[in-house]
Amino acid sequence: MSIRIHPTAEVSTETTLGEGTSIWHHAQVREGVTTGRNCIIGKGVYIDFDVSVGNNVKIQNYVSVFHGVTLEDGVFVGPHVCFTNDLLPRAVNPDGSLKSGDDWELSETLVREGAGLGANSTIRCGVTVGKWAIVGAGSVVTRDVPDYGLVWGNPARLHGFVTPSGKRLEEQTRQGGMIVAKASGEEQIYEIPIEIWESVT
Repeated sequence: MSIRIHPTAEVSTETTLGEGTSIWHHAQVREGVTTGRNCIIGKGVYIDFDVSVGNNVKIQNYVSVFHGVTLEDGVFVGPHVCFTNDLLPRAVNPDGSLKSGDDWELSETLVREGAGLGANSTIRCGVTVGKWAIVGAGSVVTRDVPDYGLVWGNPARLHGFVTPSGKRLEEQTRQGGMIVAKASGEEQIYEIPIEIWESVT
C-alpha cells in the first residue's frame, strides 16, 4: 500500500511514515515524527516534532498532537481534541521578557492501545489514558484513565468500564482483590482491581 499525502499538506522530509498512511488537506507533520501503518491524519491536523504514532491510528480533523504526546496502536482521536504539554504555561517571565523555547518543562501524555477520545475532549498533559478506554465528547481529563475505563464530564470522572467493542462490563465475581467482569453477549473475561472498580461514580 502506498502513502498518500494531499498536495496542501506540509510534511517534513525528516518524518517516517508507515505504509498505507493517509495525510489530508492542510495537515502539518513535523521533523522526527514516526507513524505506523495505515494511519489517517485528517484535515488541519498538526503533529509536533518527535511525536510517536502507532499503527492504525485515526486522528480526525483539526487536532494538534504536541511534542510529548504518544499515541499507541489503534487509538482514535476525535475532531478538535485538545492536547497540552506544559503544566505551567506562560508567554513571559516574571520580569516581562518573552519566554524562550527551552524555558519550560515538558509534561508527557500517553494514550494507550485502542483508546478512543471523543470530539472536543481536552487531555491535560501528564496523564495516561489506558488501553481501550473511552473519553466522552467534551470531557476534560485531568487524571489517569484506567484500562477499559469509561469517563466523561468536566473534570472527567470514571462511570464504568467497557470492552474493546464498547459494551459495558458487568461484575461477575470477586477473586483475590480483583473484579472479574464481562459484557452481556461476550465471553471474554476482564479483571479490574477492586479499588478502581469501586471508584466508579
